[in-house]
Amino acid sequence: MLLTTKFLKPATDARAVNRTRLHRRLDPAPQKRVNLVVAPAGYGKTTLVSQWSGGLTGRVAWLSLDENDNSPRRFWQYVIGALNDAGLSGTEDVAQRLGSYEDHEMDGAVAGLINALTQSTAPISLVLDDLHLIADPGIQRQLGYFIDYLPPLVTVTLTSRVEPELPLDRWRVRQWISDIQPQVLAFSEAECRYFFRDYMDISLSDDDAHRIWQQTEGWVAAMQLTALSGHDTASTAAKPQLLEVGGQPITRYVFSEILDRQPADIHDFLVDTACTPRLSGSLADAIRASKDSQTFLERLIQQNLFLVPLDTKNEWFRYHDLFRDALLQRARTRDPERLMLLEQRAVAWLLEHNHVQEAIAQIIAQEDWDRLATVLEQHGNNLIQGGFHLPVLEWLETLPADIVINRPQLLMVRIWALFFANRLSPIEPLLSEVEDILDRRVADSHPDAEGALALHNELSLVRSYIARSKNDDKSAADLTQQVLKEIDHTQIPLKSVTYYGLGLDYFGQGELDAAEEALDASVRYGQLERKPSTVLSSGGLLAWIQYNRGEIDQALDTCTQVRRWVDDHFYDPQQPRLISCWQNSTLVEIYRERNEKELAEANLLPLLDHLKSGTEPGQHVIIQHVRGHLAFSEGDYTNAITALEDAEAVARRRREHIVFEPPASSALLARCYLAANDVGKARAWLDNWQISPSTSPLNKDLNAISAARIQIRLGQPDQACEALSRLVGKANASSNSRLLIEVLLVYASALAAKGQVEEAQHLLEQAFAHGAECGFLQIFIDEAAPLKALMLKTPGIQTPGSWYTRLRGLLEQEIGRSKAPSGRTGHDSALVEPLSQREIEVLALINEGLPNKEIAVRMSVAATTVKAHIRNLYGKLGVGSRTEALARARQVGLL
Repeated sequence: MLLTTKFLKPATDARAVNRTRLHRRLDPAPQKRVNLVVAPAGYGKTTLVSQWSGGLTGRVAWLSLDENDNSPRRFWQYVIGALNDAGLSGTEDVAQRLGSYEDHEMDGAVAGLINALTQSTAPISLVLDDLHLIADPGIQRQLGYFIDYLPPLVTVTLTSRVEPELPLDRWRVRQWISDIQPQVLAFSEAECRYFFRDYMDISLSDDDAHRIWQQTEGWVAAMQLTALSGHDTASTAAKPQLLEVGGQPITRYVFSEILDRQPADIHDFLVDTACTPRLSGSLADAIRASKDSQTFLERLIQQNLFLVPLDTKNEWFRYHDLFRDALLQRARTRDPERLMLLEQRAVAWLLEHNHVQEAIAQIIAQEDWDRLATVLEQHGNNLIQGGFHLPVLEWLETLPADIVINRPQLLMVRIWALFFANRLSPIEPLLSEVEDILDRRVADSHPDAEGALALHNELSLVRSYIARSKNDDKSAADLTQQVLKEIDHTQIPLKSVTYYGLGLDYFGQGELDAAEEALDASVRYGQLERKPSTVLSSGGLLAWIQYNRGEIDQALDTCTQVRRWVDDHFYDPQQPRLISCWQNSTLVEIYRERNEKELAEANLLPLLDHLKSGTEPGQHVIIQHVRGHLAFSEGDYTNAITALEDAEAVARRRREHIVFEPPASSALLARCYLAANDVGKARAWLDNWQISPSTSPLNKDLNAISAARIQIRLGQPDQACEALSRLVGKANASSNSRLLIEVLLVYASALAAKGQVEEAQHLLEQAFAHGAECGFLQIFIDEAAPLKALMLKTPGIQTPGSWYTRLRGLLEQEIGRSKAPSGRTGHDSALVEPLSQREIEVLALINEGLPNKEIAVRMSVAATTVKAHIRNLYGKLGVGSRTEALARARQVGLL
């Protein structure tokens, strides 16, 4: 039961100042997604947004938040409720599923809500008032995800007393956000005059109004205090006593009218703590060598002395920027040596408490290059593992050349940063340079012998990854084993990375048990070493192996546990969420296989964003593979083929830069050709699939299965049976349930093609048993219509149990859809070939009169993809223009 009064927009006072100039900043714009109105209490945030929204012509959904909304399920229930109250339809399924999702699966509900918003053809404005009351990090992350993938016609307006924990800087760079901060909320001169005359009922001359406006710089709180003091004089003619600025810059204003009027202890606290952009009680204690800083901060809050809270717990603060500049000027003038000491204390505290990036920013501002080099030696590797390899490279570039010379650990940091940035060509000479330095140290009997040994192991580890990228598997394995021999005798901080490389080797060789053991060790060591990137990658690849072996529940548990650890220890709302292509790809496959398409799409969206921004070739191949697989399962063969052909092209072209064996996109591509009835391409694939065989045993088997599929389609079931009989035994021996199920399904198809229906049904019942045990569903639904029909006739399909019931329902639904694919009148069965779901979506957008570019934006695809859909659409409808297509579509009941 939702409290509907939370959806009521607050009524505005007719006397309130009309902020027309700010309304324009809030108005929807083509690129904009977010309005952010941030200011302390009393700045008129809610009044401004309420006034503005009253003049909008589209739908306005208003939600007044309170402390009780600080749980993910309740928050999104109210968001959906507000949108429904504003007239949005199509959210019933999302609202229903919301009750069944776990907190870590809430992205699925958010993805469903995004899809519902995409269907709306009218502009929608969603207002979330008092967002500062929402402190749950899960909600903040989900809200960031929601805004990242908003459709073009939706604008979200947020009001808050503090900046929300969202990736605001990233959105600002993309020009998605319109900010209204306190300085923007400041009144203009005309607004100042209106405020005193009409709202506060104080008559002012134009000169007085102008003077007050200039001296307060339009700060509403100062105006209100001034107005109240005017009322206290009981004479509207009396001039308010204001802080005297005298036309001087804001620094002079702070000195003469604020800072110098404070008690000595407050004055000294302000000047001493201005040396750091962010402030907490503990940090201030370290700076001042005291234990009473929290008390001072609480006094500053009470007095509203330009202290802005950065969270809802009153733990972190910052001074107003202009106010802090004035304080720093006072500190430099009064005692520059003390300021330097305070800055050093601040950096030391930040480093000790793992605020490394903030410490580095302050070190660079101080131009303390020796300290920057030392900090990068100590913390650079962890920063790289946290996804900050590009900033590390930038910081290294700021160092003078003489600082870097003869510092092998610093050079190793550069090497790892280049490796993670996929800039492999400069690495080899740097490796040789480090080796020369270490050799000279050995010759000179340098005291740090153990450190030199650790660096030698790091060099071997980097060389193993480079060898792996060049397909030199033997060298990669030898170098990795060399590191493993020494790994327990040195202080090398990269055990997790070593075991990850070992896991990649075993995975590529098809030794899945050994791969799982190595990857499990990599996750454990990564958590001890605090290496989030390695933990995500190792855990993701581990889950990928578990999924492909049929251990879906275990794979999902691995992903969930690893994700939770990384988010608990390393989530930064100001940065993009750290993701692993292996892990997100595994989740896409798991939820696709479970027929939970919205959750699959929720995990695919960040990967597509990663793809657009440019990524290394191996990750590019994985992303396109799972993207193509999901499109294939949705019957969108055009997009599936586009993605998979791209994956194959990149895998061939950039093979020397991929440090692992990519998934079998080739095998899946062959299935797409068959599903799209492109027998010519399927035949060509069959003629060439063994020319460049994969090094992965699993990929070889999957390609062999696809070859059998094509042979069955070409009327050669005997040849297919010969290959499949060998694969059954191999799949059984490898304990790979998913592979075994697919072999059994294709083998059954081959036997049915030979007329051996009873034998085919026996194989299908074996496949059912394995599917029920492991939880696979989509693998059965993805098969061709004749085999699905045979499944429904197989006696074993009637076995009791929820899995069998769900499979029967999905198969019956698929058979029904194939008879009437449009879901409308069934008249389109008169077409040469039924339209896919994507083609129906394009047809509907053409019917709205949208051009190709706008259709591409609405569907979040490339313009070339839209053209391909339209070309296929014309062919199936037998037309040559948009007008003819619409007429034909109405004739057959598609519109």
